[in-house]
Amino acid sequence: MQPSLEKLRKFFNLEAERGYSNDAIIGGLAKMLDYWEDEARQDALPEPLIKAVVARLRDYERLSPESRKEALHGLWQRIKRETGAAESSPKSQQKKASSPPRRERTAPKPAAQQHPTGVSSQQPAALDAPLTVLPGIGPRNAKRLEGLGLRTLGDMLYYFPRRYDDYSTLKPIKDIWYGEQVTVIGQIKDIISRPIRGGKASLTEIIISDGSAALRLSFFNQPWMANRYAVHDTVAVSGKVEQYLGRLVMNNPDIEPVEAKHLHTNRIVPVYPLTAKVTQKWLREKIAAVVQFWAPRVADPVPPAVLKATRLPDLSTALLQIHLPDSQEALETARRRLAFDEIFYLQLGVLRQKRDWQQAIARVFEVDDDWLEARLKALPFTLTDAQRRALDDICVDLGAGKQMNRLLQGDVGAGKTVVAALSAAIVTRAGAQTAIMAPTSILAEQHYKNFLQLLTRSDDDPAYLHPREVRILVGNTPRAERRDILAGLANGSVKVLIGTHALIEDPVVFKDLQLAIIDEQHRFGVAQRAALRQKGNNPHLLVMTATPIPRSLALTLYGDLDLSVIDEMPAGRLPVQTYVLTPRERERAYTLIRKQIEAGQQAFIVYPLIEESDKSNLPAAVEAQKRLQEEVFPNLKVGLLHGRMKPDEKEAVMRQFRDGEYQILVSTTVIEVGVDVPNATVMLIEGANRFGLAQLHQLRGRVGRGGGEAYCLLIPEHEDAAENERLQAMAASNDGFYLAEQDLKQRGPGEFLGTRQSGFSSLRMASLTDLKLIETAREQAAAIFAHDPLLEKPEHQLLAETLTRFWGGGQGDIS
Repeated sequence: MQPSLEKLRKFFNLEAERGYSNDAIIGGLAKMLDYWEDEARQDALPEPLIKAVVARLRDYERLSPESRKEALHGLWQRIKRETGAAESSPKSQQKKASSPPRRERTAPKPAAQQHPTGVSSQQPAALDAPLTVLPGIGPRNAKRLEGLGLRTLGDMLYYFPRRYDDYSTLKPIKDIWYGEQVTVIGQIKDIISRPIRGGKASLTEIIISDGSAALRLSFFNQPWMANRYAVHDTVAVSGKVEQYLGRLVMNNPDIEPVEAKHLHTNRIVPVYPLTAKVTQKWLREKIAAVVQFWAPRVADPVPPAVLKATRLPDLSTALLQIHLPDSQEALETARRRLAFDEIFYLQLGVLRQKRDWQQAIARVFEVDDDWLEARLKALPFTLTDAQRRALDDICVDLGAGKQMNRLLQGDVGAGKTVVAALSAAIVTRAGAQTAIMAPTSILAEQHYKNFLQLLTRSDDDPAYLHPREVRILVGNTPRAERRDILAGLANGSVKVLIGTHALIEDPVVFKDLQLAIIDEQHRFGVAQRAALRQKGNNPHLLVMTATPIPRSLALTLYGDLDLSVIDEMPAGRLPVQTYVLTPRERERAYTLIRKQIEAGQQAFIVYPLIEESDKSNLPAAVEAQKRLQEEVFPNLKVGLLHGRMKPDEKEAVMRQFRDGEYQILVSTTVIEVGVDVPNATVMLIEGANRFGLAQLHQLRGRVGRGGGEAYCLLIPEHEDAAENERLQAMAASNDGFYLAEQDLKQRGPGEFLGTRQSGFSSLRMASLTDLKLIETAREQAAAIFAHDPLLEKPEHQLLAETLTRFWGGGQGDIS
């Protein structure tokens, strides 16, 4: 059977199933004629038959259901007679020739679908149908839409506009102004179509008038416009008012007959992201058809009690209004509902993860107060109040019999390492093992030196570990030493192991791992963190970050973890003096660097790019290092570090700088996190306006770690960029939490997300800066979990299903 007849069979079948309600196709059965006629002629169907089908379907809407049934039955009988389609008819059709053929569906009606849990879902199964069920979308268009992430009807429902053009206010033509986005209604007075550019292009001009004035509409390379409209037609026109030869015109505006239900004019019009060979008008029509038909049929996963408490609209209304808003107020309400959903599902996910962890039994480690006080007094410094609070939190966790899952958050230099070391001491005192995983070998070495100093004594003091009980394992650890470490881990003689991702490789087997510490946790993926935890039996977990995280983000990103914040700096740590210089003042920066090096100190110079590019005038590290070495600092040693270097090359350069072989290190942001060079006192950042506050603050934290005065110099690309808001904030404050709040407002949450993948990729409407919405969503999520933590109640069935889909199946460790 020819493809065009097969389509008729499908749609006639669906109409019969739906009781001849004229909704087998969105917009009515006659809509298929927009493309079916051409297909039928390509299939060489008899022209009289094509005309009969067209005539019947055009009249179909006006018929009663009984007449529609007779019309389709008669039409199908004629098709069988004239084309022999009966041979291809299914058996059910031959048994019941009085009704149109019944076989497969093209636009399934909303029916319960089977959920993977075995429970029947309340969502329409058709939302999973491919886009090819829609009229006018064949395999070629479907492939194009895949480039936008659109594969199913459900994808279209949730493909939100990137902006809106507000044409909802009508104006008389005499009152419109140049530059306005506006809608006018007028009668067509003239239509002129002519070739331009020597016949290589065409121009169609339509003159409309509303009695107050006339307006010229210009359509380039759209000759069919001359046939679509006629003189005396009344049309609504929306577009930007432009000017040509002193007259107001609209170029390629949206235009519709006034009797049409307006989609492109006289309303707030959605504007969607596009891809090649997909036009805005065509995509808007397809999405509008799906939204108008399916949005009212979508089941709402959010319980009615939550909607009542938050005064939010139902999901169907929100989906309709986000695509086809009736007003700016309705649009804002829809945005808020859909944003709430995203944060609500995030909160449910992290609460579910926290519940799972809290149910995990872990070993109890009692803390002897006298022993702890003795350890604290033996330190070469006094802990700040914030460090004591964090340590107290950890002591409570370790003694609770439940798995500790705590985030230790502290600004650069706030003293997280000593808190982590004391936590390890509590665990190793009871004979168990601790693992500390850092993102780079250099950071691992820094921790190794610090832990040796804080945890060990070589004189067999029973209150401390022996140095041989604290080991380091990195990629370049010699083979013999590696064998010795692995043997010590297996028999329990190695109590503390510090290293990189080498810790999670298969040969590494702990006898009794009870505490896993992850430093700069955002640098590790979900799988790496989970792999370290699996080295023990429900080990306690302490993750650390030097990135200050605003409260609104902490509630959302780390709601599954308990949070301890070290928000005080150790006594005697001087704030880094920060100055914004113009490019013309660069020599002042070089002078300061020379003076600091003469005093035995070192300096970083950071660039935003590795190499110069034809597409960018940004300063770059490779060219700069050569110029600085040869022209600016010829008597000093200038090193180079960037992200394209191999890991062992980067490690070697950092070691040389740390050991004083280089006085100046030219670098990209690879030195942003964790590198400890106490001798470095100057941080010069070129192209500073290109960096976010969180990044600038991390870079600034690389200097002044030896306790003396240190300087951070910010040089933007241009003179006027010296007034950049971010740079002035850096100069005014050393408070990482204040700067993090400012960065969140200015640049959004990207700086803070790191590799925390699950769920956050689903955020399309929510802003992680909206603290009020986040707190509301968290409150509602907590209330549901308090009464139904497993979401087992009937009223939460669809919510549980939606939550699983939102989190991609809920796999893995999300912290």
